[in-house]
Amino acid sequence: MVTALKRPPGAKRALGWSVMNTAMSKVGTLLIGVVIARVLGPEDFGTYAIALVALTAILSFNELGVSLAIIRWPGDPRTIAPTVTTISVAASVLIAVLAWIAAPAFAVAMGDESAAGVVQLMVVCVPLNGLVATAAALLQRDFLQGRRTIADQVNTWLGAVISVLLALGGLGAMSLAIGRVAASVVFVVLLLWFSPAPLRFGWDRTIVGALLRFGLPLAAASIVVFLVGYADQLVVGAALGAQALGFYVLAANLAGWPVSMFSQPVRAITPAVFARLQSDPTHLDSAFRATFRLLTAAALPVCGFLAGGALPIITFVYGEVWAPAALALQWLAVTAAVRICFELAYDFLSVRHRSMTLMGIQIAWLVLLVPAVVLGSQVAGIAGVAFAQAMVGVVILVGGYGWALASTGVDVRRLASNALLPAISALVVGVAAWVFAQVVEAGVVAILGGGLVTVAVAAGTIALSRGSIRVLSRGSGGS
Repeated sequence: MVTALKRPPGAKRALGWSVMNTAMSKVGTLLIGVVIARVLGPEDFGTYAIALVALTAILSFNELGVSLAIIRWPGDPRTIAPTVTTISVAASVLIAVLAWIAAPAFAVAMGDESAAGVVQLMVVCVPLNGLVATAAALLQRDFLQGRRTIADQVNTWLGAVISVLLALGGLGAMSLAIGRVAASVVFVVLLLWFSPAPLRFGWDRTIVGALLRFGLPLAAASIVVFLVGYADQLVVGAALGAQALGFYVLAANLAGWPVSMFSQPVRAITPAVFARLQSDPTHLDSAFRATFRLLTAAALPVCGFLAGGALPIITFVYGEVWAPAALALQWLAVTAAVRICFELAYDFLSVRHRSMTLMGIQIAWLVLLVPAVVLGSQVAGIAGVAFAQAMVGVVILVGGYGWALASTGVDVRRLASNALLPAISALVVGVAAWVFAQVVEAGVVAILGGGLVTVAVAAGTIALSRGSIRVLSRGSGGS
């Protein structure tokens, strides 16, 4: 256990660490993804995707949402940490046992009975995640992203090396699961060492009720959020099979790049920043608008590039055999842009104590989404599913989150005007990338041409939003 700094880094420095951490992790993920995709092929990759969907589902609620209380707790979070740890570990172990039992039935339902063993091995990650939930929350609250970066990078690269070696040895989808679990064990050790407080178990009956009242609605909302985010993959696996799921997941992973590169680093600090400002609504709203401007300016042009240049990007990076994935990527890039906006709104509304509103939005989204993606799969396969996901997302973003933000006093019209230039920029980039893809035969040249346009346009929009990081830094009280 590393002792806490007397004055933890502020949001600006933490944001820098988060951006670097995410960039390095995504490079590693891309490299391992390329190698694995070329070694395994769509069928085996689809088998692993089934297990990954199962693990992601469980991790969305495995510690019952109580670790988030560490970030928002108005007093010293170390007073509640032992109780949070006890709840997190107990819940994670119970859920892991149930998931291991249910794995064979889940694999059959997803169209690949052979995925059961991979799912069961991946379930080992669940109690490991519960064990470090408190440590991760303490690091986030204290803006100690530098320490988290070290742990994340070891996790990424160690898992990559193990998975590649095993895949080359002929272990198929199981190679990815073994690499994931082995790296997770090391990650847990590092995170516990870097934590500002030692690992302790405890049980304070006076706060258990408050923790569960805070965490359970968020955990329930997280389950719905997972279903919203992965209903498309569940439908693809069940209706179209493991190979189609392999194509779709590959496209979804690429579409997630703007989210990972821009949204996730900012989200690593904004809950803590918003929590510190919750007693000052004026500055809280200012911090939210600043973050929104920063995210849309940086991320939307990249989403446009992925949508317009989907085919050359897929075939050049992963090979011709993966070309069908481009049918989904062109629409999943639109979903990524929507997701970036609603994730930030989700964090803001959580701090403004709108948990029930968030639950209502997610349920409405799910009710609209499920029939839409089922219909899309029947009409146009993975392209139809991706299109349905994007269109429903746009409707919910405008109607659901727009209304919720307005109810807290946010000037939604001003917010929309802030997004207008990035949206136009994304459209320009998308058209340019599509033209390059149609005119230029060499995939690498088409990618470079569209990429240069993307960099130029994104640089312009970011320049107009450079004051956003300063606003966040002032909100954190750090530098």
